[in-house]
Amino acid sequence: MARSPLDLLQGTVDVLILKALSWQPQHGLAVAKWIRARTAGALELDDAALYQGLHRLERKGWLSSEWGVSENNRRAKYYELTAAGRRQLRVELSAWRAYADAVFQVLDAATLEA
Repeated sequence: MARSPLDLLQGTVDVLILKALSWQPQHGLAVAKWIRARTAGALELDDAALYQGLHRLERKGWLSSEWGVSENNRRAKYYELTAAGRRQLRVELSAWRAYADAVFQVLDAATLEA
C-alpha cells in the first residue's frame, strides 16, 4: 500500500523552499520535485502552497527571480537565494533543529519524570 504524504506543519514551507534553493536556482516545479524526492514522497507541496511560499519569500527579499527556459523548453520563472535568504536559511535551520531535538527528548523519554 502506498504511503500518503504527511501534512506539513505550519511554518515548514518556507524552510523547505529555502533549503531546496540552497543548491542552485530552480523553477517552482523543480523545487516541489526536489522536496518530494528528498523525502521519498513523505512531503509534498501542493501548487498553491508552493507558489504562495515562493512569492512570500521573494517579497521578503530572501529570493530573487528571473525568467528562463525549463528543461522541457518552456518559459519558467527561476528562483535563487539572495544573501539575506542564505542568512535566513541558517536561522531557520537552527530553530528547526532545536525544535526537533526538544520534540525527540519528549518522544524518547523512557519514564515519567517531574
